[in-house]
Amino acid sequence: MEFFGGLLIPGMVNAHCHLELSYLRGRIARGCGFAGFADTIARARNETAPQQRIEAAAYWNARMEHDGIVAVGDICNGTSTFELKRNSRIHYHNFIEGFGLRTTDFSFLRRIAAESEALGLSASVTPHATYSLQDAAFRAIAAAGNPLSVHFMESRGEQELFEERGPLHERNLREGVTIDFAGYGSPAGRIAGSVPKEKNMLLVHNTFVTEQIADTLQHRFGNRLTWVLCPRSNDFIERATPPAELLHRLSGRIAVGTDSLASNDSLSMIDELKRFPEIPLPERLQWATRSGAEALGIDAWAGSFDIGKRPGAVLITGIDWDTLTLLPHAASRRIL
Repeated sequence: MEFFGGLLIPGMVNAHCHLELSYLRGRIARGCGFAGFADTIARARNETAPQQRIEAAAYWNARMEHDGIVAVGDICNGTSTFELKRNSRIHYHNFIEGFGLRTTDFSFLRRIAAESEALGLSASVTPHATYSLQDAAFRAIAAAGNPLSVHFMESRGEQELFEERGPLHERNLREGVTIDFAGYGSPAGRIAGSVPKEKNMLLVHNTFVTEQIADTLQHRFGNRLTWVLCPRSNDFIERATPPAELLHRLSGRIAVGTDSLASNDSLSMIDELKRFPEIPLPERLQWATRSGAEALGIDAWAGSFDIGKRPGAVLITGIDWDTLTLLPHAASRRIL
């Protein structure tokens, strides 16, 4: 018999991660804004040897296992992490991401997804964001994938692009790229007009989502929509915070992700939850467990201690029991 001091919860679900970018930890400057962040990543991708990339991903996979993450919705732009995932205790759903305003043939996404599935790893193709694909490509990828995981309203520039202004628009001008989707009027308009309403949809970041945007998309997708929040990443890139209280008040399903180590210091779900002290702790813990499992379609076995499930068990320490809040040193570890 073993005794523990702390709070016992089901294994956590990291609803948004980029494990393959783990090698970028500490290499991107904070607060450079989204356009600057994206440009820096594009340059840094070519500066690290493949073996170093794999070693970094393996280390952080092990850290997530230790910390009690049992499932991850992981964005993939290639196959480099598939072998280590096959041998991991963590359940990975690989979101095979398509982007590129000049790219017209995305058949390679389906090949990557097939390779994932051949290794026993669930996978679906997904559009990257509302600003990074031309209209036909976005529609085709959205029609082919389920669930979908789309970066959404991470920066103000995403709305400004549809108004022919802002940093994303200026970057397209510099690169001689013309977009064919401005007619949707907004990122939300593009999602509502391009994604079949029966799709299971994870919208990730939502940093600049308004009540009107949330109402529009909640009405279209209903309980198939999950708002995924990655607060430490938003602070790292934009010095901004997602509207957790707004989304909580509107009763949408909220899940939590860590994003990548290009824009974070760790892949700790507990450290993400510390960023929402205004939300009662029991509800935040549900975001990190049941809601994430529902978003990834694995709630038959994960997300809660219901009879017949096998969610794992995680011990959280560093809780102020009088106020039921996470203290600065709060941490988690898997015990089952």
